[in-house]
Amino acid sequence: MAVNSRAKQFFAFTVFIILASLDNAAAGVLPPLYAIIARDLQANDAALGSVTAVYILIVAIAAVLWGYRGDQKKRKPLLFWGTLVWVTAMLLTTTARTFSHFLLFQMLTAVGVGGISSLGFSVVSDLVPAHRRGLALSLWSVSQGIGASLGALLAGTVGAFDWRYPFWIIATAGLLFAILFLFTQEPLRGQAEPELKPLFNQGKRYEFRISRADITLILQQSSNRWLLLQSFFYALAYGSTVWIPRWAIARVQAEGYTLETATIVGNLIIALLSLGGFTAVLSGHLGDRWQLRNSQGRVRLAMIGLLVSAPLYVALYFIPFRNLSLPEPASFWELVTAVLYAFLNNGWVILAFVVAFTAVTFQSADPPNWAAMITDVNLPEHRGTVIGLSRLFRAVGNAISVSLAGWLFASLTSHLPEPDNYAVGLSLFQIFVLPSLICYLFLQKYVAGDKKMITQRLTKRAQS
Repeated sequence: MAVNSRAKQFFAFTVFIILASLDNAAAGVLPPLYAIIARDLQANDAALGSVTAVYILIVAIAAVLWGYRGDQKKRKPLLFWGTLVWVTAMLLTTTARTFSHFLLFQMLTAVGVGGISSLGFSVVSDLVPAHRRGLALSLWSVSQGIGASLGALLAGTVGAFDWRYPFWIIATAGLLFAILFLFTQEPLRGQAEPELKPLFNQGKRYEFRISRADITLILQQSSNRWLLLQSFFYALAYGSTVWIPRWAIARVQAEGYTLETATIVGNLIIALLSLGGFTAVLSGHLGDRWQLRNSQGRVRLAMIGLLVSAPLYVALYFIPFRNLSLPEPASFWELVTAVLYAFLNNGWVILAFVVAFTAVTFQSADPPNWAAMITDVNLPEHRGTVIGLSRLFRAVGNAISVSLAGWLFASLTSHLPEPDNYAVGLSLFQIFVLPSLICYLFLQKYVAGDKKMITQRLTKRAQS
């Protein structure tokens, strides 16, 4: 019976992880296609950058609403309908013939994606034991990175021939896993908390649910305030990285290649440069182990990661892709072969890979440990709402970052040619890593005490 239960939990966890990956693919598919979609819909890069900014804000607002509702009711039906919303909207996006229709369908996509981001997080936090929370949430984090990379890769490959193809592919995959989701079993709220084991061993349920008054309590907690503020500055620093594919495309174009070739090659290069994101699993595991020895282990690991990654990102943006040897015209697989050859023989590309891999590796220490900390300092019935609030804080930072970056790149063009305008602009955003680190410095004073308070409240509830 125990084996069967674990198998069901593993199946549910796998489906949730893949759904989280696909909703990030839905978000990540657009930026690499800015130039091609702008040409097709007679828009411009700045207008499509605004679509991404508004998309991010709607995802966040929807995440708060979906998350709050999920903290009151069963989460499985909400997750299913949220998935169907974004799948349908993605399919409708492919029918757009004007910029206004494209904008409308992408906003509907954002409404559905918001449900996965908060409800899915709440469910995953109940699926895994508390002492493995960092590891599990690192898989959640990696899945989102894989999804964004998948979206970018589809955009830069099949999307270079017709921008609608990646939207069809992602929507179809989303529909498939929405159906599989119907066969999962929703975990009991709070079942992963060791303090609540006596309650569940007696055959009882954890019946506490969020109320409107609880939102004030969530925001009054010191750890929540610093974690939410940190997520804003983190997003301000790294939100602009949605433009990195455009930077890579410009780097390839600077070597004399066409937009179509540069779109494919630039996105292939970015996919390879992003491989360091897989080390988030190791970061989550290290955070778990350090936290067992020191109550501030997670926050310190996240701080080290940000401190090391920021200067490496700045260095990366100024590395050129010189001496590229690409066939033109060429098939997709010919370009893939040429890119792989460059990663083995081109010194500039090899240098970019080493710097990017190290930067992404250290940066990956932040997301899983941040997520584990915000889970540790909040009650089970608050987690969907608080992660929704974090999405709102992060979305505001992302929207400002994405929009400001688009304006900054355009402003720098009059002084610097492409891709130098992208290199300088992206580098300037690393300044915001500093206030993000300051938030963590203040968080160290409160995180252990707030976690202890949650533990005491759950223990008391289990005994009542």
